[in-house]
Amino acid sequence: MADICQNCGLPLEICVCKVLDRETENKIKVYVKKSKFDKIVTVVLGIGADDVERTAKELKRALACGGTAKDGTIELQGEHKDTVKKALAKLGYKESNIDVA
Repeated sequence: MADICQNCGLPLEICVCKVLDRETENKIKVYVKKSKFDKIVTVVLGIGADDVERTAKELKRALACGGTAKDGTIELQGEHKDTVKKALAKLGYKESNIDVA
């Protein structure tokens, strides 16, 4: 028997709750900061707590860089603020919700 989604009651194979959550999510803020030893880091804030690890992994793969996800924040090594918006849009996040500073 197929597993049932707790939110919508549909089987998990056809559930669209995660897609809808991404579209109605709060603002995502992307900015660049300098860390230790004058290294540049791109920071992504506002991703839902359950999607932070998966999104960080996909961003690191798409941008070919290292990084980490901790405390609801994604930190990517290097300056990627111009390309993060496109990468997040490909992952299903609305471009209008992504603010690049």
